[in-house]
Amino acid sequence: MTAVSITGPGEGELIVSGPSQIRILEDGSNTQHRLGMGEITIPPHTPGPPQHRHAQHDEGFYVLSGTVRFTVGEEHHDAVAGTWVMVPPGAPHTFANPGDETAVMLNTFTPDLYVQYFRDLRDMVEAGRPLTHDSLAEVWTKYGTEPSTEYAS
Repeated sequence: MTAVSITGPGEGELIVSGPSQIRILEDGSNTQHRLGMGEITIPPHTPGPPQHRHAQHDEGFYVLSGTVRFTVGEEHHDAVAGTWVMVPPGAPHTFANPGDETAVMLNTFTPDLYVQYFRDLRDMVEAGRPLTHDSLAEVWTKYGTEPSTEYAS
């Protein structure tokens, strides 16, 4: 019989980097690395990462609670609970929580390679290294990601 993976409430790997956190629900080890998934919690009035684009993976976001502002190029989209956002490779994007309540969303990575990115960020924070545009860009290069310099985030 093939094993089934179950991650219950409060389980999974918790990664805190800056004000936001991600709880890894699937790191790819149960999907032959086809899919990674996390639950991202963003406090009120929290900016997101600099606008960027991925070359090697699709990224999906499903807003569970609160409002998340997605910026795609120069367009802003306020996504409320129940909204699905699918970002294909090459699309410039970022997200933030401009609201007064905590936002929570599911985040998918296909394939799973971006799960390790969040682990790298955690390691940077634990080592006392600040999360700056330059330090993020340095880590991004390991995962086929680059800043979208033509758009202000």
